[in-house]
Amino acid sequence: MTEIIQQITVVNEGHSFVADVVIEDEIIKHIFEGEEESRLKQEEEIYPDVITDGKGCILIPGVIDEHVHFREPGLTHKASIASESRKAVAGGVTTFMDMPNCIPQTTTLDLLEQKYEIAAKCSPANYSFYLGATNENIAEIEALDPLANCGVKVFMGSSTGGMLLDSDAMLEKVFKHSNVPIALHCEDQRIISENIRIFKEKYGEDPDVRFHPLIRSEEACYRSSARAVELAERTGADIHILHISTKRELNLFQAGDIAHKHITAEACIAHLLYSDADYSTFGTAIKCNPAIKTAEDRDALRRAVCESVIDTVATDHAPHTPADKQGGALKAASGIAILPHSLTAMLQLVKEGVFSLYDVVRTMCHNPALRYHVSKRGFIREGYKADLVMLRLNEKENYDISTVWVNGKQAYANGIVNENVRGQRLTFDR
Repeated sequence: MTEIIQQITVVNEGHSFVADVVIEDEIIKHIFEGEEESRLKQEEEIYPDVITDGKGCILIPGVIDEHVHFREPGLTHKASIASESRKAVAGGVTTFMDMPNCIPQTTTLDLLEQKYEIAAKCSPANYSFYLGATNENIAEIEALDPLANCGVKVFMGSSTGGMLLDSDAMLEKVFKHSNVPIALHCEDQRIISENIRIFKEKYGEDPDVRFHPLIRSEEACYRSSARAVELAERTGADIHILHISTKRELNLFQAGDIAHKHITAEACIAHLLYSDADYSTFGTAIKCNPAIKTAEDRDALRRAVCESVIDTVATDHAPHTPADKQGGALKAASGIAILPHSLTAMLQLVKEGVFSLYDVVRTMCHNPALRYHVSKRGFIREGYKADLVMLRLNEKENYDISTVWVNGKQAYANGIVNENVRGQRLTFDR
C-alpha cells in the first residue's frame, strides 16, 4: 500500500521544510522537498492508494516514550497493555518501553517474553519491555539479547518489592555485566525512611501531601543519582537516570550530543509542568516518585532540556484507581496517568515559549531512539519506519493530533483508534 502526505511542513533533525512524503508499506519511501504541487509527478510516477492533504499541518516523528507502567500482568484493574497502548497512539506516542514492576515482576526472560506475547496480540503501538534487576538474577541480565530488548531497570534505593537493588556489590555487578542500557530510579531509601519517621512523629501516620517533596527530598535524589554516576564513571556502564527532579542533580550531567554520552538523564512531563505550589490545587493527583519539587527546580529542568543537559523527555505514565489516590503523603499511591496528553502538554509549553518545537522533537523522538539504539525509528528519513504524527492548528492556535501512523498504517485519525493496526516489537542496532 502506498500513501502520499502532500505539502506538509516536516519538522525533523533541527530543520523544517515543506515536502511530499511517500509511505510505501511500512517504510518512508521518498521525501520530496519543495512547495510546488507538480514536483512529485516530475520526480517519479507514483500511484498512491491514499492521498492525505498536509497543507497547513506539521509532520513530526512518532513519539518514543521510554518510560511507562502499563500494569500488565497482575494489575489490570488499573490498566492494561491494550488500554494504555490505545491511549498512546491517540496521544501521538507510536512506541513505548514498559517497566517491570507488575505482578509477577518481570525479572526472568520467560516472564519478559510473556509480556511481548501480550503486546503482539493487542498493541497498536510499537513496544519493548525492561527486565527488572534483583539481587538474584544477574544470570538473566547477562543472557538478555541486546538486539531484541530495550534495557534493564534498576530501582536504586526506591523500594519496589524484591527489585530494590541497594548494595554496592550488587549494583557493581549489574553495571559491569549488563549489555543493554541500565535505566535507573534514583532515590536514597535510607534518607527517605528517616524523613518518614520525622514527619510521622510531627504530623501523624499520613502527613499532608504537601510534605511529599520534603519526605522524598532533594538530598535523597541527589545522593542516589551521584552514587549511580560515580559507579558508572568507574565501571564504564551505560546508564540512563530517569525522572530527574532537582536542580542540584543537573550538576551531575554534561551538555551535548547524546550520541557521545554513556551517562544520560531523563525528565518527565510532570516535573516540567508543576511545582510544589501546585499540591494545594491538585493534591495527590500530582503525587509521584520522585516528588514534584520547587518552581526553581522545575525551571532549571526546563533550561536543561533546552541546553541538552537533559537528554530525553518521557511520562513515567502510571495509572491508578481513584481509591488508590486517596490519602496523603504516605498512603496515597504515587503515579500520574499522563500518557495521552504528553505531546500536547509539551506543545503547550512550546506555545508559551518554554521550548521550541525542535526541542520537543529532539527529546521525545530523536534522542530516545539514539539513547536506546532503536533500529530505523525516531526520525523522518527515507528507509525508516513510517511512525509519524500530523499536527493541525485549531481555532485557538493550539496543536491537535490529527493523524498518527504506525509502521505506515493510520493507527489514529479523526479521533478514532484503528482497531486493526498492530505495532511491532522493537529491534536495536547494538
